[in-house]
Amino acid sequence: MASAARVTPSTTVQRIITVLTVGFVIGAVTAVAAIAFVEAVLWLNDLLLVSAYAKVQSGLSPLALLVITLAVPIAGGAVVSFIVFRLAPIHRPAGPADAILAVQLQKPMPDTRSGLIVTLGALGSLGVGASVGQYGPMVFLGAVIGGMVEKLRLAVPNVNAIAIACGVAASISAAFNAPIAGLVFAHEAILRHYSMQSFAPVTIASTVGYVVANVLFERAPVFVVQTGVSLKAPEFAVFALMGLLCGAVSILYMRTLLAGARIGGRIKLVPEARGAVAGLVVGLCALWLPEITGLGQYTLRFATIEGAFAASEMAMILVGKIVLTAVCIGMGFVGGVFSPALIIGAMLGGLVWTGLTALGIEGLAAFTVYVISAMMAVTSPVIGAPLTAILIVFELTRSYELSIASMVVVVFSNVVAFRFFGRSLFDIQLLLRGCDLSQGRAEAQLSGLPVRDYAAKQAPIFEVGSGQAAVRAELDAHGWSEGYAVDAEGLFQGYLRIIDLDASSSAPVAEILRPAQLVFDADTSVRDAMRLLEDFVGDAIPIVDHDSQRLVGVVTEAAIVRAYLDIVAKLRSEENAGL
Repeated sequence: MASAARVTPSTTVQRIITVLTVGFVIGAVTAVAAIAFVEAVLWLNDLLLVSAYAKVQSGLSPLALLVITLAVPIAGGAVVSFIVFRLAPIHRPAGPADAILAVQLQKPMPDTRSGLIVTLGALGSLGVGASVGQYGPMVFLGAVIGGMVEKLRLAVPNVNAIAIACGVAASISAAFNAPIAGLVFAHEAILRHYSMQSFAPVTIASTVGYVVANVLFERAPVFVVQTGVSLKAPEFAVFALMGLLCGAVSILYMRTLLAGARIGGRIKLVPEARGAVAGLVVGLCALWLPEITGLGQYTLRFATIEGAFAASEMAMILVGKIVLTAVCIGMGFVGGVFSPALIIGAMLGGLVWTGLTALGIEGLAAFTVYVISAMMAVTSPVIGAPLTAILIVFELTRSYELSIASMVVVVFSNVVAFRFFGRSLFDIQLLLRGCDLSQGRAEAQLSGLPVRDYAAKQAPIFEVGSGQAAVRAELDAHGWSEGYAVDAEGLFQGYLRIIDLDASSSAPVAEILRPAQLVFDADTSVRDAMRLLEDFVGDAIPIVDHDSQRLVGVVTEAAIVRAYLDIVAKLRSEENAGL
């Protein structure tokens, strides 16, 4: 009753105004920042003669252009690696996975300085033509902007997670001119629930992002497809099979990215040298197959045009994009994985349609249907957001039939990827960092709670030389039926039971010690502790430091269960919170 009394109508109104204002402000700021990011990339592409148009307009000799094509990404790779691995306090790249981690485990985002420096590294990577995406950095930038709300210490439950989701939604909305997709992506991939407390401000942020990008700045969509789509029932079987193929290619892409990161980490070179090597590879690819370098915006637009690429060219772009993106991200460039996945999927869809027509199959849907469907089917398992992918198709094309075709391909692709890889590339990246989200938010949060934080404040710990009578009296006074013994150096020796103690004896407890049934390491998580407690019977479990073997404390079974119940109650409250 006391808790309910504190939440007065005026407090409720203040909270509503606060969260809606947060959504509006973050939406506007993120949209402007995202647009500025994209414009800065394009400006750098022209300034550094990365874009084909800038090269043509430069009037330089072929030899000079060759030198520039090689030198710019080499120097850029070294500079980006220096910026990210030397100047950023976190000394590593960051991206959407960090936003997911912050929201799911209720932790702060990387500090603002690290976030801005990493974003600057992504800007440099894209500016010199690295094969990385722009949407990952934009999402991360939106999350960083949202994460700044934590410093305001607003008196609203879950406001930090909501603010991060607002930044993410606004960045997607501004990037794709797709406010519904931005809204759904924030809930589907970042928050992973649909409480009204978060739904309202995230909706406002996504809408404001769309208005800023589409009305104030008149940004053009990533790609525009306007075509009449006629689908026949038998073709849905083809879409299902193509979905399975897209899932396999998506898994190949993600596993190649992870392999590139592993190999890059094993190369014994300073970060600047690794970045320069990656830049050299980018430069050579720009001379051989420029379609696989840089943002790929023109490659993506031409991909929707039948006949723009021959089948052999589409196959080379598909394979080349996978390999080059893995090299760039694994060797020191910073950027997203969404844009490359779009190109890979577009090439795959074009190859499927070309192959089917070569086999003499007639009555197929338009070329663009296969390209767009495969594009989203390859991309959606990477980001773990199938609904977002379908909505992007609908919002960009306004075609119900094309959205239905994409839905079938996306669903089958995600079934394959989820079964043989995982929910998303971001979840696997977090798993490699020790955060397993596959069993849900509660399990993940419990995995981050060490049992030592729940140790009893007044534990019955005695030295092995203590007399039995004194120990018996102490246990009786505090209501414990067991005690725990250490030597003079604090090393754990075993436990004793009150029924074994002689109330009239001064003999040391060392004579009646028993080996512990169960011992927790100081870093054992509450999640692991609950599993280990399945067959345990007793008052408490000793916590022993693995290295020193010193007794840190003891934790009761009730304390561990209470920690679990507290986490579950907190998450249920968040997921069902209203305004």
